[in-house]
Amino acid sequence: MSVHPSAIIAPGAQIPDSCTVGPFCTIGPNVVLGEECVLVSHVVMDGHTTVGARCNIYPFASVGVAPQDLKYKGEPTAATIGDDTTIRECVTISRGTVQGHGVTKVGSNCLIMAYVHIGHDCIVGNRCILANAATLAGHVTVEDYATVGALNPVHQYITVGRYAFIGGGTTITQDVLPFSLTSQRREVNAFGINKVGLSRRGFSEERLKKLHKAFRILLAGKLNTAQAVEKMRELEGEDVGELVAFIEKSERGVIK
Repeated sequence: MSVHPSAIIAPGAQIPDSCTVGPFCTIGPNVVLGEECVLVSHVVMDGHTTVGARCNIYPFASVGVAPQDLKYKGEPTAATIGDDTTIRECVTISRGTVQGHGVTKVGSNCLIMAYVHIGHDCIVGNRCILANAATLAGHVTVEDYATVGALNPVHQYITVGRYAFIGGGTTITQDVLPFSLTSQRREVNAFGINKVGLSRRGFSEERLKKLHKAFRILLAGKLNTAQAVEKMRELEGEDVGELVAFIEKSERGVIK
């Protein structure tokens, strides 16, 4: 076993010789790691936590910590992680509560990206992806192969069905259909040039006027994007040319 001298491993923790425990990790007495796990550094593991084989846990992750539930009174609840799961930086996974399942479960072959929170009594299936800063309240079930997008808050007692994909920034307050692509509407618009920012970067009044005129054609008229681009070609200035080139090479379309 490779254990950095600064790591603290409590008596009773079960750490196979094939594991690597990096600097400043703290492992509680009831933690059980599977073979070939790697704790990169500054990982905190607590509670009755069991981790499968070949899991990689990155800095400042907290796994099996006490639930964020006022009803929790220190009962010996648990958290389990399957095999081959990756837990990235600053992830928090709370153990269960006696009012719930008593255990929080994350399956095998999952990717749990940075800043994800998995609340108490959640059940995450196999081969799931939780993108950056996805937040599961207590008692959430995420079925196999589902993807929860970045910055998604998921209300307690929700079920996300198998193979579902939730778009980033979507607030989930009802169950998500299996096989679905689910996302909230995005009413995002461009409102003109970034005049203050451009002025601070030294853009002259003449450059700003040319850009303002180009944006009026693009945003304020009744022309579609292709028609607006043709009209913008008639304007002078390298900045307008850059704007036109950007629109033309966009593969996903531009926000207007």
